[in-house]
Amino acid sequence: MDLRDELNPANVLLLKRKQGEFNSFISREELDEALAERHGKDLQQKFQNAKVAICGLGGLGSNVAVALARAGVRHLHLIDFDQVDVSNFNRQQYFVSQLGKNKTESLSDTLLQIYPYLEIKTDTVKITRENIHDLLKDELIICEAFDKAEQKAMLVEEVLRQFPDKYLVSASGMAGKKSVNEIKTRKITNHFYLCGDGVSDLAEGDGLFAPRVMAAASHEAMAIISIIDEIY
Repeated sequence: MDLRDELNPANVLLLKRKQGEFNSFISREELDEALAERHGKDLQQKFQNAKVAICGLGGLGSNVAVALARAGVRHLHLIDFDQVDVSNFNRQQYFVSQLGKNKTESLSDTLLQIYPYLEIKTDTVKITRENIHDLLKDELIICEAFDKAEQKAMLVEEVLRQFPDKYLVSASGMAGKKSVNEIKTRKITNHFYLCGDGVSDLAEGDGLFAPRVMAAASHEAMAIISIIDEIY
């Protein structure tokens, strides 16, 4: 590492974090004040009180988590059983240095680089009908971010059945090369939001591309932000 690298702000930040000096580098108060200047103190306080569970940390979930962390949503529960794979890099918020690591651990590390005062809970498990109640009982807002249709259907069905008073944000339809403008957010019930184009399917063979996946994830994150503003 030459002098220019040593003086690079990103490298200074990483070095201070490794040395345990991060909290003196930028305080929680300074960071929260900067966020509050962007969207107001009242909303920032709501973000600090809200608890959000993100089920699945792939193209949808990892991008939702990054968006919420950047907004200052402090309490995030990350749930995924998988590890970072080379096939993830085209649309998910992971890096080559994280190959083979648990997605829960890898994404936590990334989020703490964005907002070091997050309170992150992780569960490196596969969500099933049997464990869903114990996993999701503490968060009022639940984000469905699975890849497979049957997993999506299972989580939506069980959350609506077991937690009728919780808020659920789900996504369906983001594959292919069509315009991202076709991705919408629909309010299905007072507690259930569905994001996506509602049509496209990976089985159609067009593939998954970062712009459309990130657009759907952004819709999910924005729906969550709107819910937080409404209920906290």
